[in-house]
Amino acid sequence: MKFPRRRQLQDAVELNITAFMNLMVILVPFLLITAVFSRMTVLELNLPSLDEAQKNSQEELDLSLQLIVRENSLDIQDANLGLIRRVERSTGNENWKTFTQVLIEIKTRFPEEQSITLLLEPGISYKTMIEVMDHVRSAEVVQLASLETVELFPDISIGDAPALTVMEAEPVSGAVQP
Repeated sequence: MKFPRRRQLQDAVELNITAFMNLMVILVPFLLITAVFSRMTVLELNLPSLDEAQKNSQEELDLSLQLIVRENSLDIQDANLGLIRRVERSTGNENWKTFTQVLIEIKTRFPEEQSITLLLEPGISYKTMIEVMDHVRSAEVVQLASLETVELFPDISIGDAPALTVMEAEPVSGAVQP
C-alpha cells in the first residue's frame, strides 16, 4: 500500500538586511572619527627594559640624566655623579629660560644622549608634569635671526622622586654647581 506523499510547498524567505546596513552606515564613520581623536591624545613613553639595565651595568658609566621635579625646584642630576644644577620653580618665564639653557649645555656636551628620567614628588600636578616634559623634549633657539626648534631629550621615563635629605632640604639661593 502506497501512502500518498504530501508535497509541502515552502515559500522562499527573503533576508532583510536593511536594519543591519543602516547600523553599519552609522557605526563605521563613528568608529573612524573616535579612533583619530584617541590617537591624538596618546602620549608615548619609552620605559627602560631590564636588558638595557644589565647592559649599562657592564659597560662604562655613561650619562644617566635625571630631572627631579620638586615643589620648589627642578634638580638636574646624573644618576652616577649627582647634582648638576638646581633651578628654583616660580611662575615666571625666567626660570624656564635658565632651565632650557642648562639642558642645551648638557645636550651640546653629550649630543648622542636621547633619554632622561623624570622623577616627580607626590604633590606635583599633571599639568606641571606635561609642561616639564614639553621643555625637556625640545627647545626653541634663535640662530641668525631665525627661530629653530632643537631636539633635546625625546625619550622620557617617569618615576617617583626620592625623599629629600636634611642637606637638600635647605633653601637654595640660585643655582648650585658641583
